[in-house]
Amino acid sequence: MIEFWVVFTGILVGVTCGIAGVFLILRRMSMIADAISHTVLFGIVMAYIITQTLNGFWMLIGAACAGILTAYLVQLLHSSGIQEDAAIGVVFTSLFAAGVLLITLFAGNVHLDVEHVLMGEIAFVPWDRWTLLSITMPKAVWMLLFVLIVNIGFLLLFFKEMKLTTFDPVYAASIGLPVIFLHYGFMTTISFTTVASFDSVGAILVVAMLIGPAATSYLISKTIKQMFMYSMLFGAAASVIGYYLAKLWDTSIAGMMATTVGLIFIIVLVGQKVVERRRKSLVSQLEVM
Repeated sequence: MIEFWVVFTGILVGVTCGIAGVFLILRRMSMIADAISHTVLFGIVMAYIITQTLNGFWMLIGAACAGILTAYLVQLLHSSGIQEDAAIGVVFTSLFAAGVLLITLFAGNVHLDVEHVLMGEIAFVPWDRWTLLSITMPKAVWMLLFVLIVNIGFLLLFFKEMKLTTFDPVYAASIGLPVIFLHYGFMTTISFTTVASFDSVGAILVVAMLIGPAATSYLISKTIKQMFMYSMLFGAAASVIGYYLAKLWDTSIAGMMATTVGLIFIIVLVGQKVVERRRKSLVSQLEVM
């Protein structure tokens, strides 16, 4: 049963991050995921300082606020003339450093250390359980299910608007779509996804899950809906394969999951190139004939 919860948690991480990562890739905002995965530490620490509890709900709220703050500050600096990558670097290092400092000053005696937040440990997930509506499941599973529902709900409500603001934001603004609201709403879902994955893959490795499956699906998808389906499939597959490879070689589960994401991307990329070359070669032969 313990192995089931570990694998199931990994699948939830892959699917949830796979959904969230699609528009990150399409909007060319991959690095903002790296920034948010670090700056949510600041939000988590602030949530603890204010509430004096490690309750997962307040952790989510704090992380979401930190994610929105990150997106706002990056956009503010970018609008003032600073290059976007430089703005991301300044904001993420500053807020992350502030989070580390606050842990040292105000949370040194609680289980809120930097290594736990950054690296995570999926093997411990089954032991920390919540009981809701007479159903007992690991806390990480409850949080990931909640975030998965939030992500799906956001897409169902704003799918058309997100597509338009992604591919033609100027036109979207001209017809009255709330471009800023959608941007920060999307950043909130990314923050939720990041913090919900802390207990399983950690803040650093969650970046691989947010970007890798979506980037892989981008290579072979012809529509956005296909991209969502492939991204969820690749994320779940990387989690399952990564777990069993880690078990086989007795190594880090989260690390192997992230490595598997990269391997799947390379395999798909190479396969796509081979198929494309063969197609071009066949077309050339037909033209000669």
